[in-house]
Amino acid sequence: MISAPRRQEPILSAKIDPATPCLAMRPREAAAALGVSERTLWDWTQRGDVPHVRRNKTILYPVDALRRWLDEEASAKAAAEEAQPQGGGQ
Repeated sequence: MISAPRRQEPILSAKIDPATPCLAMRPREAAAALGVSERTLWDWTQRGDVPHVRRNKTILYPVDALRRWLDEEASAKAAAEEAQPQGGGQ
């Protein structure tokens, strides 16, 4: 018995179209983007230091929230350095 040819569905690629904006990253991507290890990112996530969204077992790091957080961290560090007294034997 000959069966009718099966209609082929398009194969979805794991790669995202470059025109599609990246709204959130998985832990491995976020760690690479921040330049830290996945373990460090996990520690920050557990402490609530870094913005993330948890849905069941999935953890996502929203790109815009990470950018804001990183800017805030950099600004806080710069402000703390400016507040330190100058000199001190240099």
